[in-house]
Amino acid sequence: MNILIVEDEARIAKRIERMTRTIFGSALQSITLSSSFQEALHYIENNVLDFVLLDLNLNGENGFDLLTTSVSKSFHTIIISANKDQAITAFEYGVLDFVPKPFNQERLEQAFNRATTKETSEGHELKLLAIKKRGRVQLVPIEELLYIKGAGTYTELFLKNGTKELHDKSLEKLEQLLSRTFIRIHKSYLVKISEVKEIIVKSGSKYWAELKNGELIPIGRTKYKILKERWL
Repeated sequence: MNILIVEDEARIAKRIERMTRTIFGSALQSITLSSSFQEALHYIENNVLDFVLLDLNLNGENGFDLLTTSVSKSFHTIIISANKDQAITAFEYGVLDFVPKPFNQERLEQAFNRATTKETSEGHELKLLAIKKRGRVQLVPIEELLYIKGAGTYTELFLKNGTKELHDKSLEKLEQLLSRTFIRIHKSYLVKISEVKEIIVKSGSKYWAELKNGELIPIGRTKYKILKERWL
């Protein structure tokens, strides 16, 4: 694991670091502390990461300025903040979890576990996906998204207007964030459940999901039953 902690209070940053080292043990490859957004942004742009632990208020700067860049990347972002009133907005932007201060090691470990258990935070739903486009970060409303196709370590987002956008997160990571409204129907596809018009069974036990716009998406044999149960 490669982890970046963005926190301006040295005492809290060291406490997060100590807890993180205890949680991951020998699985932790590197852990870096940053006390400013500019320093953190430079590190994010030049290093491979698995998690960023981000405070939303560093020396009076607005953490959402960094958050939009952070959530567009391949890694997961966890917010650690005393500003509980910003939790809903943070989840809408696509953070993995929001850990309110004060917190203990058990709560921090729960946040990390969301990356593997697909556990969702009750009452919170992703509303935006941040993508990098022409060197800038653009926010795509989830309501405009039809389905997502895996493309190696990246994903392709297919929108209602017929356009396609590239996202740095893998299909597995997006599945962890979108499990409330999307379903994995194939090893290469995530589909918005509300956009499925019909499930088609063809000869040779081949299954297809017909979307409301007429597109056909393949359904894996092991995913057919799961889709049918959630779709009906």
